[in-house]
Amino acid sequence: HNDEKGCVFCLAAHMEDGLNNLVFYRGQNVFMILNRYPYTSGHLMCVPYEHVDQLGDLTHDAHHEMMDLAVKAMQVLQVVYHPEGFNIGLNLGKVAGAGIADHLHMHIVPRWGGDTNFMTSVGQTRVLPESLPDTYRRVKQAWEAL
Repeated sequence: HNDEKGCVFCLAAHMEDGLNNLVFYRGQNVFMILNRYPYTSGHLMCVPYEHVDQLGDLTHDAHHEMMDLAVKAMQVLQVVYHPEGFNIGLNLGKVAGAGIADHLHMHIVPRWGGDTNFMTSVGQTRVLPESLPDTYRRVKQAWEAL
């Protein structure tokens, strides 16, 4: 595809894993990456290698692996952050809130009571208790240990 050139997920998939691309695990059909602009600490994403924007365009194997890795991601986040709940989902299309609409990706977001705080509501800003490098290190270690 010509549209892959500027796609952050395609670019991340072709880079060496680490703090530059935030990829912490690669599966057969999909990879796990930290969200660079997280909603909460530990906001992960599961992304297919294939540059597609429709869920129906994913292979059967990619569907299965995406769900399996989402389950593992929840287990990892439970160990690292002890959240009270999760949001898991895909925003398909710009109108559905997809920041990157041309390459689908599943969000796995740990949640706590009151995590939508005063700063988020008033200032359109987010206050995170942890830096991305710290999150990357903690999540990658826990992922490899499980």
